[in-house]
Amino acid sequence: MRSPFTDGLLRRAAALGGRVVLAEGDEPRVREAALLLERDEVAEVTLLGGADTAVWAHRHAAGVLVREPAQDPSLSRVADHLLLRRAEKAGNLRERALQLASGDLLFAAALVATGEADAAVAGAAHTTAEVLRAALWAIGPAEGVTTVSSSFYMDTAACGVLTFADCGVVQYPSAEQLAEIALSAARDRPRIVGDEPRVAFLSHATRGSAEGESVERVRQACKRFRALAPDVPADGELQADAALVPEVASRKAPGSPIEGRANVLVFPDLDSGNVAYKLVQRIAGATALGPIVQGLSRPCCDLSRGAAVEDIVLVAAIALLQSAHPSAAGRAEA
Repeated sequence: MRSPFTDGLLRRAAALGGRVVLAEGDEPRVREAALLLERDEVAEVTLLGGADTAVWAHRHAAGVLVREPAQDPSLSRVADHLLLRRAEKAGNLRERALQLASGDLLFAAALVATGEADAAVAGAAHTTAEVLRAALWAIGPAEGVTTVSSSFYMDTAACGVLTFADCGVVQYPSAEQLAEIALSAARDRPRIVGDEPRVAFLSHATRGSAEGESVERVRQACKRFRALAPDVPADGELQADAALVPEVASRKAPGSPIEGRANVLVFPDLDSGNVAYKLVQRIAGATALGPIVQGLSRPCCDLSRGAAVEDIVLVAAIALLQSAHPSAAGRAEA
C-alpha cells in the first residue's frame, strides 16, 4: 500500500513528462515495473532487451519502447561518446568501444548522458559497483562534485521522510567527502521530497561530549558543509536523538540551528549508515527507497538486486525527479 509520500513521488514525477530507460528489460520484475510506469503515465519508458522483451512488450505494454543495444541505430553514437569520455578504458579502439556500448548498463547511461533519456535505472540484475562504473564512465559527476555517493529515503511513521546518507557507496569518508555527501543529499531533497533540507552530521557524541578521530572528522565535515551551503541549516556533531527530538536537542544542543528537526542524516561511515537504515526498515517498519545515487551530472539510479516491482517503480520516479530543477519539482507538487 502506498503512502502519501510515495503517492506524491509518482504524481510529481508524472507531471514532469520525463523519459526513463530501464536497463534490464529481460528481467521479469523490470518488465512489470515498465508496464506500471507506462499504464499510470508516470513517464515514457524505454526497455533495453532482446527479441523476447520486444515480443512481451508487443503483447502487454504496447506503449513501452524496446531497444536492443547491439542492433540499435544509436550504438555508433554511444560508442563515440564512450571514447570521448574515457578513450583509455576502451583501449583507444573504436571496435572495443562498440562492443562495450552494446552492454545494457553503458548503453542506458549513455542515453541519459546524450539527452535521449532523462534518467536511467538498473541494478535488479547487476551489482551496485557495476551500475556505478557505467554511470561514472558515461555520465560522470556533477560540476564541482568529486564524491559520488548515495542516499536512502526512509518513510517513517515517527519522523516523516528522512534522508539517510551515505548507506551504500563510500565506505570510510573523509571530512571533505562527508561534506560533499551532505551537499548532494541537501540538493536532492527539494527535488525528491519537496521540502527544505535540515542537515545533521551524526556521531556518538554531541557538542563535545566525547572526543576522538571520528568526532573531529564529523565536526570538520559540518564546518566544511556550512562553508559550501551557508543557507542550509546544519549542525554536528550530534547524536541521533539530539538530531531528531526537539526536547532532547534543547538539553544536549541548545541553540542548534536544526532544533532537533533534522531531515537529512549524514552518517560518519558506511557501517553506521547501512546498519541504521536496515534497523529502521526492519524494526520500525519504515519504507526504504534506495540506494539513490547522488552527485552525478544526470541521474542513473541503482536498485537492490532483491528489489520488488514497486521498488523499481518508485526508484524510477525518484530518478525522474532528480532530473528536474528543484523549482520544477515544487511546481509539480503544487
